[in-house]
Amino acid sequence: MSKVEDFLSVQEEQEIVSAIRQAELNTSGEIRVHIEKSTTLSHYDRALEVFSTLKMYNTKQENAVLIYVAVEDHKFVVYGDKGIDTVVPKNFWDITKNTMQEQFKKGNFKQGIIEGVLKAGEELKEHFPWQTGDEDELSNEISKG
Repeated sequence: MSKVEDFLSVQEEQEIVSAIRQAELNTSGEIRVHIEKSTTLSHYDRALEVFSTLKMYNTKQENAVLIYVAVEDHKFVVYGDKGIDTVVPKNFWDITKNTMQEQFKKGNFKQGIIEGVLKAGEELKEHFPWQTGDEDELSNEISKG
């Protein structure tokens, strides 16, 4: 793969954006996906950096989730903001990570991301249900590094 843009087709990206919209229908939580080729940082540290760069900490309930994928490194991170961490069990994101990893191992990257987004939405719904007046606080578009 020469560029991160080659990882997913435009159609696949739109399917992921649709999954984000669907996942956010039932929760006040916000979900973003960031894809890049590689990083020299630890993947967790890079996910934190991207989270900050995208200003994902600016949600009212501090309940944003970033799904970070480093394509050539074959690594990904699911990172939730501190508002989530204060109310959920320590292994909260394991189901989401395992769901994604199953698809990634089969080479189904788009499907892995979609299932991860939808699973994250289900998990968030339990602790951050959608309420009247909730706004979509962050872009649903995929960001790229």
